[in-house]
Amino acid sequence: MFSALCLILCSLTSQQGDVVYPIPDSISLTAPGSYATLIVESKNKNGLITDLTDEVSARIENSEIAMIFQGRVYGKKAGNTRLLVDVQGKQLVVPVSYKPSQLEISPTFNHDLEPILARHQCNSSGCHGKAEGQNGFKLSVFGSDPDFDFGSIFLESRGRRVMTESPANSLFVRKMSGMISHGGGARIPDNNPDYQTVINWIKGGAPKTNDAIPDVVGIEVQPPFRIIKGGSKQRLTVFATLKDGSRKEVTAHARFFSNHEALASVDIHGTVSTNEIPGEAVILVTYRNKTSVFRAILPAVHQYTAGKKYSDENWIDQLIQTKLDTLRIPASPLSKDEEFVRRVFLDISGSLPNSSELKAFLANKSADKRSKLVEDLLNRPTYSDYSALVWSDLLRVDRQALGTKQAYAYYRWLKTSFSENKPLDKLAFELLSAQGYLDEHPEGSFYKVVKSPGELSSSFAQIFLGVRIACAECHHHPFDKWTQADYLGMQSFFTGVRSKNAGKREILVGDNTSPGGNARYKDKVFAHALGQPLPEVQPKGDARQLFAQWVISPENQWFARNAANRIWAHLFGHGLVEPIDDFRDTNPASHPELLVKLANHLIQNKYDVKSLIKLITASETYQRSSAPVVGNESDEWNYSRFLLKSMPAEVLFDAISQTTGVSGNFEGYPIGTRAIQLWDSRYQDYFLKVHGRPLRVSSCSCERQKEPGIAQVLHELNSPELHRKLNHEQGKIAKLVAANSSQKEIVEELFLSYFSRFPSKDELELANEVLAKAKDATSKREALEDLAWGMMNSLEFLFNH
Repeated sequence: MFSALCLILCSLTSQQGDVVYPIPDSISLTAPGSYATLIVESKNKNGLITDLTDEVSARIENSEIAMIFQGRVYGKKAGNTRLLVDVQGKQLVVPVSYKPSQLEISPTFNHDLEPILARHQCNSSGCHGKAEGQNGFKLSVFGSDPDFDFGSIFLESRGRRVMTESPANSLFVRKMSGMISHGGGARIPDNNPDYQTVINWIKGGAPKTNDAIPDVVGIEVQPPFRIIKGGSKQRLTVFATLKDGSRKEVTAHARFFSNHEALASVDIHGTVSTNEIPGEAVILVTYRNKTSVFRAILPAVHQYTAGKKYSDENWIDQLIQTKLDTLRIPASPLSKDEEFVRRVFLDISGSLPNSSELKAFLANKSADKRSKLVEDLLNRPTYSDYSALVWSDLLRVDRQALGTKQAYAYYRWLKTSFSENKPLDKLAFELLSAQGYLDEHPEGSFYKVVKSPGELSSSFAQIFLGVRIACAECHHHPFDKWTQADYLGMQSFFTGVRSKNAGKREILVGDNTSPGGNARYKDKVFAHALGQPLPEVQPKGDARQLFAQWVISPENQWFARNAANRIWAHLFGHGLVEPIDDFRDTNPASHPELLVKLANHLIQNKYDVKSLIKLITASETYQRSSAPVVGNESDEWNYSRFLLKSMPAEVLFDAISQTTGVSGNFEGYPIGTRAIQLWDSRYQDYFLKVHGRPLRVSSCSCERQKEPGIAQVLHELNSPELHRKLNHEQGKIAKLVAANSSQKEIVEELFLSYFSRFPSKDELELANEVLAKAKDATSKREALEDLAWGMMNSLEFLFNH
């Protein structure tokens, strides 16, 4: 009868023609504490779905059978009733059945209490989950160690927190409900169904676990994906899949996080609220160390004409344009030649083009001049200089840790590798498996900078796999699948690595490693790579050889994708996965198919980095103008235009040296050394420090400061060093004035040097007006220095665009 009634009443058609329906269309509850979240949606003739739940009024026809709490229906007494939902002047009817099992199963700590503690943030790092606990009561952070938590609540302090003979009078219950003073307030008041679950757990003897209850093997979010109008909401429901194949709703105890608050936020109940900015947001959902995601597409609402169609061969632009069409975001036009040449010089060589190179490029009328320029730049020494700088940060070329001689040899190995265009997989293998005398094998220097097996494993995972496992040293990764066993398995590859003196030389050796362990796992975790099965024995010999082979093997998807993402991020300013070294299922790529294709290109071209750079820089996506058009002004993630990028400290230093005509003077380095050739990150220079040069104490790319700050602005405006370069007797301006160049020639030279373009008519007239006031050569030079100072402090100069 209920199903027939549902067919008649569960959906209705509004006056506008939209179909309105509830989810679920019937509710069947079978266990105490079980529930169903109510969502009401409408679908229009174009298939667009809108969440109407905020507009409804709902009540249970027989309140003795069931109740509503925070938008969820809970059973109270066995029987059948109906959920009556009023929406848009009509009524939806949802049958409700509550038939609890005759076999009473008490809640357990592992299955029921731990999720409640996590949901109410009792075990968060800011509460009882922090290292020292809170007010004498400590829980494992994020519930990573249920055994410890059970002991803390039920066994610690002679069991004073739990009274099985009087559950409601238990200290644990009285604190959490706010009946007595609690620093965290009333986390679970007595009107919350979770309160009754805790009471039933204590009443049942406070069992730790029950083998009859199947474990959770995964979770799924409904809906997993949705196109949502900006300024609207979408409720999510979360279901756990159990080991026996059954499913149960766990929304009330799941935790929700947004990866992009500017686009979409989510509250503790799983309600997503979108803003009126087009783009894609991902909502991360966790429950009992299982994770899943919801993806929201927020298209623009303005008039839109589909973008350019690209052939399959031009798959970068094709995939980027497909998403832009989905989001209804228009693309900016291609960059001008002046913009492109400046951009590609900075990205590949870490330098600006000089005026002669720029004029030659602008005069060149060949159709392939852009690709030929890229080819030329990749074959210049500046390419290997700049690449060595980037990778010296990641691989920690640190004089303080290595000493001058060893650090320089390490740097030279990197620079030579890029000069020879060494395949990236070969570079990684050489470093990971390095052994022998360090003066002959400087690639082994990383093992002197980072010595502990745990830090080695997490550093290599972050550098070469783009995976962060460091937090799994102490607890299950809160947003990923990695456990302490995974961390210890990776650590076990490096427990036998050590350096020792051999006469006056130092040798790096790796022997038969001992398995990693800790207080929880003892000595049972043998060396195994991430995602690989746990072996029964420790590998013989130097286990790093096995690890290095696995890292670069085709079956390991992370290495190629991480490399492709890093190269993409270098060219565009942010990765397809961001942060660039945080690959996980719960942090998906903005363009997953594109990332896979880029990685496959690397594999097919034997990890030739230059090949991938050529491919990306040849795309219209890379060559787009940075100037926004109507409709893409707020787009920062979908590559509708090229975004401004701040220059790294060394690149900006060299740009200032080049435009002023006064090179840097680095003590202990040859005259003419450029900042990007400084291998020593400890070299004392205030400009480099204030502009974010890292000390290389971390393998995270985040150590290098990329966002501009007030200290940088003040330094550019007031630095005596920069003023000395501008008015240097051998500087560019002094030479231009001394050469008796025409006023127009001087102004053009400055614009070509600083902005890589000729001045506009208005700019030329304005400069001429300023210079016309100069009465002699001295005042003319001062006026030109003022003009150059203004150009140096402009966004057009300070940013790559």
